[in-house]
Amino acid sequence: VQRQHHQKVRAVKHALQMIADGATIIDIGGESTRPNASAVEVEEEMRRVIPVVEALSKYDVVMSIDTSQPEVIRAAVDAGAHIWNDVRALTRPLALETAAELNIPVVLMHMRGEPTNMNQLDQYQDVTEDVIQELQQRLDQALAVGIKVENIILDPGFGFAKNAQQNFQLLNEFWKLNRMGYPILSGLSRKRFIGEALNGIPAQERAVGSVMGHILSIQQGASIVRAHDVATT
Repeated sequence: VQRQHHQKVRAVKHALQMIADGATIIDIGGESTRPNASAVEVEEEMRRVIPVVEALSKYDVVMSIDTSQPEVIRAAVDAGAHIWNDVRALTRPLALETAAELNIPVVLMHMRGEPTNMNQLDQYQDVTEDVIQELQQRLDQALAVGIKVENIILDPGFGFAKNAQQNFQLLNEFWKLNRMGYPILSGLSRKRFIGEALNGIPAQERAVGSVMGHILSIQQGASIVRAHDVATT
């Protein structure tokens, strides 16, 4: 219990520092979605996420919840969260229906498979066109269950089931996503392909490369960028 309290305090302090540095949305997640990351039980995800949401709800902070679990987003919204950020684009059972019922903004991200196997699923004819086509399928399903057009944000999923070359193609052709007609989130901060382009530097040293990626995304129409190094960005 004491460890969880310390984790909560640390997370809240970090979030408030990000707000002070200029962040407008704080993204809170209780499950790692890095390549080969193992799944987290719903109860554990709740224990990690909900206390942080409750603590931050006392401040004027827009909170996005990085989860694929309908139970987690329900509890988070009850505690004061505002946006659902789902790397699995509402593919879990009852996720689509839950998003429609909650009537909150939702980020639909492109990924194939799961974090445990997505690196084997990076075969594309044309990565940008294929990502657009596959996102469109998720979008159509979202609209079909009654999720409102104005609640949808799309994310091409940099680093998810894409190799370095494909990530750079997607970044260079980011503007093509605009034809889908929805706000686009660019989440390339500290991603491995940024490090590979900079001679394999570790994640915490990728701030400058990440900022360059953010600039390229924004120039091509990104509405939101997801950043770790907020002050630098």
